[in-house]
Amino acid sequence: QEQLVESGGGLVQAGGSLRLSCAASGRTFSTYGMGWFRQAPGKEREFVAAIRWSGDGTYYADSVKGRFTISGDRTKNTVYLQMNSLKPEDMAVYYCAAASRYMARIRGETEYDYWGQGTQVTVSS
Repeated sequence: QEQLVESGGGLVQAGGSLRLSCAASGRTFSTYGMGWFRQAPGKEREFVAAIRWSGDGTYYADSVKGRFTISGDRTKNTVYLQMNSLKPEDMAVYYCAAASRYMARIRGETEYDYWGQGTQVTVSS
């Protein structure tokens, strides 16, 4: 069974940094790209960042552009999210996701077939 496992969440002060990691485990599967979403209490899950392995580049939500950087390794189905200059509004559960087909709407949740369990990021002001 395919699985995505996130790590790296925790508590950080505003202005600090965290690096999230996500690795695939279980049965080997191919992906076209991977991404990160987040969900804050009482809010809908939202897109944060994504990467297509085809070389199309990386994509970010406006709220994190310039502060977060996504990177990854296609051969290992691994993705990272470097988060700098964290703000209290970044506090959420962060989910890793992977797509088994080309993501036409890279910011849409329905483009992704595999999801991790989530890792909590807490930012204190």
